[in-house]
Amino acid sequence: MKKDDYFYLGKIVKKYSFKGEVLAKLDTDQPDLYDNLDAIFIELKNNLVPFFIEKSQLHKSDLLRIKFEDVDTEADADMLIKTELYLPLELLPKLEGDKFYFHEVIGFTITDKNFGKVGTITSINDSTAQALFEIDRNGVEILIPMNDEFIVEVNRANKTIVVETPEGLIDLYL
Repeated sequence: MKKDDYFYLGKIVKKYSFKGEVLAKLDTDQPDLYDNLDAIFIELKNNLVPFFIEKSQLHKSDLLRIKFEDVDTEADADMLIKTELYLPLELLPKLEGDKFYFHEVIGFTITDKNFGKVGTITSINDSTAQALFEIDRNGVEILIPMNDEFIVEVNRANKTIVVETPEGLIDLYL
């Protein structure tokens, strides 16, 4: 199992009961999509380990209350606090139009309406206030903000993204 084949769903934040239940904070805009899972992968010692779910339900809208099989005590639950939750990529809901997941656009070509072909997306930097496309143009790194107003078209079939950035933005890097 490679971590690249999975997506981050959230993190177990605290115990819920003395029977081994836990509360997970989900990193999603649609938590209700994940309240009927059979299993989930938990990262333990840099490995993704499958845990089977006895029952789960949404708790206060953005938390998921989970009872795992064979996690029956507070001590069992304590060992899972602060662990990260993952699911296989094929369970991600399909996005349409100009919406995309960060992992799916790596390798896409970016073209600017005014500048022309910019380069290839090597990664997404989401550690800043505004997420950025990191683009390789013949060994030169170009950063373009992932702003909805800049993104004109996402073409999954051709693996291209067309943007319209403010004049001079790309030239700053060249």
